[in-house]
Amino acid sequence: MIQEIFYVCAGLGILFYVFMTWHFDYWRKRGIPGPTPRFLFGNAPSFITQKEYIAYDYDKLYKQFKNRFNFIGFWNIRSPAILLLEADLVKEVLVRNFKSFSDNTFADFTDKEADPIFGRNPFMLKGNEWREKRAEITPAFTTNRIKTMYPVVEDVCDGMKQYIQREIKKNVHGFDAKELSSKYTTDVVSNCIFGVDASSFTNEKPIIREMGKELFTPSARILIYFFIQTIFPAIRSIYKMSFVPKNVEKFFISIMKDAIAFRKKTNVDRFDYLHYLLELQEKKNLNELDLVAHAVTFFLDGFETSSVSLSFTLYEVARNKNVQEKLRAEIKETLAKHGKLSHDVVLDMPYLDQVIMESLRLYPPASQLAKNTTEKCELKISEGEYKTLDKGTEIYIPIYSIHRDSEHYDQPDEFIPERFNPENGGTKAFRDKGVLVPFGDGPRICLGMKFAQAQMKAAVVSLINNFEISVNSKTQIPIVFDPKQFLIYPIGGIWLDFKQL
Repeated sequence: MIQEIFYVCAGLGILFYVFMTWHFDYWRKRGIPGPTPRFLFGNAPSFITQKEYIAYDYDKLYKQFKNRFNFIGFWNIRSPAILLLEADLVKEVLVRNFKSFSDNTFADFTDKEADPIFGRNPFMLKGNEWREKRAEITPAFTTNRIKTMYPVVEDVCDGMKQYIQREIKKNVHGFDAKELSSKYTTDVVSNCIFGVDASSFTNEKPIIREMGKELFTPSARILIYFFIQTIFPAIRSIYKMSFVPKNVEKFFISIMKDAIAFRKKTNVDRFDYLHYLLELQEKKNLNELDLVAHAVTFFLDGFETSSVSLSFTLYEVARNKNVQEKLRAEIKETLAKHGKLSHDVVLDMPYLDQVIMESLRLYPPASQLAKNTTEKCELKISEGEYKTLDKGTEIYIPIYSIHRDSEHYDQPDEFIPERFNPENGGTKAFRDKGVLVPFGDGPRICLGMKFAQAQMKAAVVSLINNFEISVNSKTQIPIVFDPKQFLIYPIGGIWLDFKQL
């Protein structure tokens, strides 16, 4: 009996091994070079082991094959994918030949039935539906609308300043920069979207921030689904997953209803994002879930990614005293010239823009982009040689690696805002080459880019103008990203000290 069980288990083990490896010659047959995959792990073992952040796996492949090929074929467990190694191909995929790569990989993971909120998010949609939904909300992010919302941002900056002053008097031992930044972005976006003051600087755990955290915290259920679909890709067409927990979905539906009812009842003429959504609802006859999905799109763009980026910017400014002093001088000179903070005033600070972009270069919130080929197409693998990619091929753009490539940047791991000086072509020179893409590029560039930068700049100006910032000893240096997170988070957090000026 024991011997029979052994044979059955051995047989099943062999079958599993054959299943996992039988098409490991996929790229070889197509003449596309790449690393030899490992059984069960493929070429990105951190997805399973979670010993390192996944961007580090891609970075090793990038450095191994860079300057030999423009792209390689690799394996996410047993799913074949392409990793771009040449910046010109980034422009090819995101801009020049966008029609062949217009879909995001996540588009196949869920739909409007399984996930009423994320399933309606333009990031998840594809084809004509993506274009229609993006066109609906693009006008909400115009410069003029951001300007009208700026007084709200100023009020939140003032609340953050007062909060830090109160905490300093309590002799607190350091501030968690991520927590501080999350409080700030929570108050900004909740005011602009729902007309609600979350009071994050006076309320320890506002419910809207807790719900926002759940949206970005990868649950065991999501991780298991990702693992299973990399082994059995066909499952995407059989089972669509909900990324938004039901309690979070119900919360945002409820707060949206309350916000609309209150706005209509009080008849407040406020030119914010909620105002735009109500106009859009009347014009397009949008249903309740469409409104909530648009609101959550704004919330996601303005809340978590912005707070991550802001915390890293404060960290680098705290580490580099020369940058902090130069930035403070520009801020004080500009404020003396204009008298008070405004959207236009912030735009009149070129060094501030360089500081923000250098931080986004080193710490892009999403360390890679994943695209799908929407039709059979060709990519240039080396000089004079092209390879054909089948429809549905996954394309990975390793933003983290490209941003830290010494071919594109001198001293790539150093924080040097001056590399973006206008006399050097500014940031445009790097964007045009496809080597500076923290928000993506092309028709599907991040919708909330302008707003995210505006609120980040306002916070940095307020903090640098009022405080001297330094790195607290609780911060682990060098920064290592948490392998258990989707976005880049430092293990142990970023801890800073603030001294009133």
